[in-house]
Amino acid sequence: MAHFGVVAPAFFSHFSAQSALASELVDRGHRVTFFQQIDAGDHLADPRLGFHALGAASHPRGSFAAVMARAANPGSPLGLRRVIGDMARGTDMLCRELPAALAAEGVDFLIADQMEAAGGLVAEALNMPFVSVACALPVNREPGIPLPVMPFAYGTSERDLQMYQGSTRVYDWLMTPHRKVIEQHARAFGLSPRGMLHECLSPLAQVSQTTEGFDFPRRALPANFHHVGPLRSASGASLARDPMPAVDPHKPFVFASFGTMQGHRFGLFKRVAKACRALDVQLLIAHCGGLDEAQARALQEAGANWVCAFGPQRELLARADVVVSHAGSNTVMDAIEARTPILALPIAFDQPGTAARVAYAGIGLQASPRFVTTAHLRRMLRQLLDKSTFQQRLDIMAEELAQAGGTRRAADIIEAAVGAAQPVAQSA
Repeated sequence: MAHFGVVAPAFFSHFSAQSALASELVDRGHRVTFFQQIDAGDHLADPRLGFHALGAASHPRGSFAAVMARAANPGSPLGLRRVIGDMARGTDMLCRELPAALAAEGVDFLIADQMEAAGGLVAEALNMPFVSVACALPVNREPGIPLPVMPFAYGTSERDLQMYQGSTRVYDWLMTPHRKVIEQHARAFGLSPRGMLHECLSPLAQVSQTTEGFDFPRRALPANFHHVGPLRSASGASLARDPMPAVDPHKPFVFASFGTMQGHRFGLFKRVAKACRALDVQLLIAHCGGLDEAQARALQEAGANWVCAFGPQRELLARADVVVSHAGSNTVMDAIEARTPILALPIAFDQPGTAARVAYAGIGLQASPRFVTTAHLRRMLRQLLDKSTFQQRLDIMAEELAQAGGTRRAADIIEAAVGAAQPVAQSA
């Protein structure tokens, strides 16, 4: 059996999806080892998964907390540049240390997260077969499609196309520090010139935990691209979670969570709580450890029925009438699976692009978390609770997701790529 290495950003959401896939491969008799800075090893709950710590000098124990804090709240343009600098330093460290680490562990195949260029660069440099996995929106570019980080609605007018092109130029300029690192290591490895994430993807197979119906209309994805839906573990969540509360079946129930990086958004949670109280609906807030006990009590006083760090998300979504979310990919895919309408309040990274796709797909509404008022939240929640059109669209998308194959199909594609060592074409 094969020994797979996994290279992904050190964030929990990426490790969560990748570890579900890794556990499935272990179930099939393979060996899997993750490679990242030492703090990322704390994200792995399956004891069967290996972890090889890198960056002892540049990324020592405890250093990731500051990186995560900057990423969660970059603030000014200067703050955004710092986040991009963190990304560049991470890729640089991995490019420098991965080759020796992969050799030491005897890895023969790599699973490379699309959001970490080092995986594809190093695999190609070592002539090692690799598969790219999109845990967030795919970074694959094509004309007429806005970048995942952009909040734009889909359109085909000349104005839309010009806006997409202009925003791409701005994004590429902002990413200059990261681009220079990719260019530098591509030259050092003797690879063809490249500088962007989408230029570091696998020619063998590319797997995405989205579905085709959720994205904007794509016409130029490569033949080796596969929409498989959410990558989830059959063994359940990796974090300790509070039990499902006793929800009154006769009253609407709203679940609110802004993920592991944005759970500190007390003011936004409070506006949601006040809106739910005005509508007389039940509300559970999961802040993922971002709030203290005093803030949790204040949210209950504002209108939340329950406030916890981590709840049983898939069970909560299955029961909820609406989910209020930061539009993180994992939460949105789980909401589609549960057929739960989404109120998307995107904050960072590809969340604006995901929220735009939620609205385009007709499975929810979106608003700015910075400017949305309690009154506006109340109106949107009322609309989501009352309109059956959201449910109709969710039924269609949930059926597509159920047929996508998920973790098992992703593992099938990877095993086929290992065995065939040639591009794996899309399924009919």
